[in-house]
Amino acid sequence: MTVSVGIDKIGFYTPSLYLDMAELATARGEDPNKYLIGIGQSKQAVIPPTQDIVTMAANAASQILTPALKAEVAMVLFGTESGIDNSKASAVYLAHLLGLSPKTRAIEVKQACYGATAGLQLAADYVRVHPQAKVLVIGADVARYGLRTAGEVTQGGGAVAMLVTADPQILTLDMVSSYHTEDVMDFWRPTYRTEALVDGKYSTNVYLDFFKTVWADYQQQTNRTIVDFDAFVFHLPFTKMGRKGLRQILPEAQPDQQKSLKAAFEASQEDNRNVGNLYTGSLYLSLLSLLRHGQLTAGARLGFFSYGSGAEGEFFSGILQPNYQRGFDGAALTTLLAQRKRVSVAEYEDIYRAQLSNDSRDVQLPVGEEVAQYYLAGRQNQQRQYREQ
Repeated sequence: MTVSVGIDKIGFYTPSLYLDMAELATARGEDPNKYLIGIGQSKQAVIPPTQDIVTMAANAASQILTPALKAEVAMVLFGTESGIDNSKASAVYLAHLLGLSPKTRAIEVKQACYGATAGLQLAADYVRVHPQAKVLVIGADVARYGLRTAGEVTQGGGAVAMLVTADPQILTLDMVSSYHTEDVMDFWRPTYRTEALVDGKYSTNVYLDFFKTVWADYQQQTNRTIVDFDAFVFHLPFTKMGRKGLRQILPEAQPDQQKSLKAAFEASQEDNRNVGNLYTGSLYLSLLSLLRHGQLTAGARLGFFSYGSGAEGEFFSGILQPNYQRGFDGAALTTLLAQRKRVSVAEYEDIYRAQLSNDSRDVQLPVGEEVAQYYLAGRQNQQRQYREQ
């Protein structure tokens, strides 16, 4: 008998600061509509130096892990391209910070924005073999391109935490998926750089080509067509990217379905529009946004396109479960986003420059205004100092 496996719970965290995209456009001498409409972003998360991928992941995971669930987690798979150590996995720091059992496996997964999807699929395969197991999958990143660069408008950051189990509350994952890999230099970040290098137009074209490739292969494997889907969820480095992807396949649908698929996409991009680029977490914030804002019913089939520059693409699908709304705290997420503080462009630039230095100096960070449960207090003896409120 095949075990039903998928996403049981989802948590999301982004820091308490944001930058208004219209203000950034004005400061950069651009028409605000270039950012608001042309890119499709309204707000961008601003990451203070007291938050990094480990603390953001902990803050997201704490929303879904009770003390009893912490004792049951068998593995942590941490997808990120913002690693804090070239050797030690961010998952190890996270497992300790959350107080997970020493018997927990803890691994970091890297392939640009695809890492969390690799973690999700590995977790699902593990639970199919070990149906009693629970796996924590993280997608956490800080998207940095540099001040006054072409990619500045697609920055952001945050973390998504997913609990993968048998008989999940939110979504069961189909076992068939389609994936494609090529050695492509559309985006990369050498070890000597803190900001990414990107060929934006080329990367957009590769994203769209990969989507067409894996979508066609998925249909060939499954004999499913667009008629079988109620919504598509895209990796959204910026919301206009996913809209372009959807437009490639909309002609395959009848007018009524085209209308419903467009409405579902608008729901899926709402939270991303107000947070910015999460890299590995972007696809799963899109899912959470769809669950929060979309008009969905149990049994709906959702299609997912995951893309990581460099490049890896995957298309997979899942079935929405009857109790999916129990798997996340929608009111808490609404409050989290609504209570953020807007910073000026000058304040954002100061915060951007204040990130923990990439050297060995001892640092004490200004933690007095930090409101998150988990935070970074500084560095001592070349070791990051994590704290809990």
